[in-house]
Amino acid sequence: MTRYMDVHHGMQGITADQLRAGHEAAAAVEKEEGVHFEHAWADPESGTVYCLSEGPSPEAVHRAHELSGAQGPDEIHAVPLAV
Repeated sequence: MTRYMDVHHGMQGITADQLRAGHEAAAAVEKEEGVHFEHAWADPESGTVYCLSEGPSPEAVHRAHELSGAQGPDEIHAVPLAV
């Protein structure tokens, strides 16, 4: 499985509760696409949200977001190396 960092734009003003709810909604459907959402971060001022996940493909990550009812990510980047 590959790790992915996806990026959502246009979420100015997002709160910690909204970020948590979105992450929990994604976690509730992740098995349907074989994706595991590990962590999420947000910058309410810029409206940028970052999600770290593991999955079989970028398409599976995108579909898992959509199944959760969330806006699909604007960018998905593979991050195969970590320290």
